[in-house]
Parts: sequence; structure tokens; C-alpha cells
Amino acid sequence: MTEPVAPATGLDPVASRPGDAPRPGARTPEEFDAASDTASGEAANEHGGAAQTSDTRADAAAAHSEIIERIDDLTRVVARQAATIERLADDAKARAQRERHGADLPLVIELFALLGDTTACAGTAETPRERAAFEAVAARIERLLTGRGGILVAPGVGDAFDALTMEAADVVRTDVPDADRTVASLIQPGLSIPGRSVRPARVVVRQYRKSEGQR
Repeated sequence: MTEPVAPATGLDPVASRPGDAPRPGARTPEEFDAASDTASGEAANEHGGAAQTSDTRADAAAAHSEIIERIDDLTRVVARQAATIERLADDAKARAQRERHGADLPLVIELFALLGDTTACAGTAETPRERAAFEAVAARIERLLTGRGGILVAPGVGDAFDALTMEAADVVRTDVPDADRTVASLIQPGLSIPGRSVRPARVVVRQYRKSEGQR
């Protein structure tokens, strides 16, 4: 009679009979359970390792994105700083160029004309309050003019006549020899810049001549 076939459990059907000695190479139930636990642990470890690898990759990708974002931020900051430095350098070059070439002549001339109008208004003001207001404005315009490199030429009485910065609008006689070729009065201030006369000051000049009693 044919002996029944044991199910595929991984155990030796002969060795599993009571009273029989295990065959060489056959696994006992305890060894089979241990092998099953080992296989399950290895599978779990493989699954956990795969999950850990996935998390590591995600962390690396996030760190990479953060680094790229920071690099972009630094690039924008550097670009802004570079633009600021270039603007400051251009301003310094322009200022140095103005200093080399002198004053801002068109602006200085406009300020000089405005100063003349304001001074004239102060001279014809109807009330002391209006005169004081025009004189205050004129003083501020004069500061702007000198700040831009202009030089206001306003010789006083008794100053020596300078043909480079003054124009003799009129001549008066004097019998004092030391007063010859000196300013008797100022008609209109002049304008100069370093090394150049733009508008000569109009003045009345004294001219020495012997009087009838000195002849």
C-alpha cells in the first residue's frame, strides 16, 4: 500500500514520526521556526532599509533645494551691492570731474542771475519785512552759488581795480594819489569760477588828476 505524502512544510516527513531519529541534513521544527523568524526579520530589515533610504534621499533633496535658494538670495544681494558700489563710483567720478573742470557753469550762471533779481527785489521792497525776506533768499542763493564753485565778485570801496574781474562802468576824478585806480562804488557784482572770469563786476573807478592848486 502506498504511503501518504506529507505536505510541503520544509520538515522531513520521516524524521517527524515519533520515536524515529532525524535524518542527516533534516531540520527540526525548532530549526524551521528559527529559519522562518530569520527570514521574516531579514524581510523587515530590507523594507526598513528601503524606507530609510527613501527618507535620506528626500532629506538630501530638501537640503539641496535650500542650498540653491540661499545661493539665489546671495546672488541677488551681491547684485544689489554691486549696483550700489557702481553708483557710488560713478558719483565719485562725476564729483572728481567737476573738481577738475571747475564749477557747474550753466547752473552757476543761472544762480547768479537769480541772485541779481532777488537782490534787486530786496532793494525795491516797500516794507522792511519784505526787504528782510528777499535778503534772506538772496543769502541762501549766494551759498548755493559758492557751493557749486562760483565766486561772487563784489569789491568794496577803496579796493584796487582789477581788470581781470572788474569793468569800469564810470570814472571819477580824485586828487589823492593813493586813491588812483581804486573802486569808488559797486554798481553790479560779478561772477568768477576758479581760473576764469564769467561776468566782470561793474564798478566806478577813481582816477587821480592834479587839482588846480597842485599845478
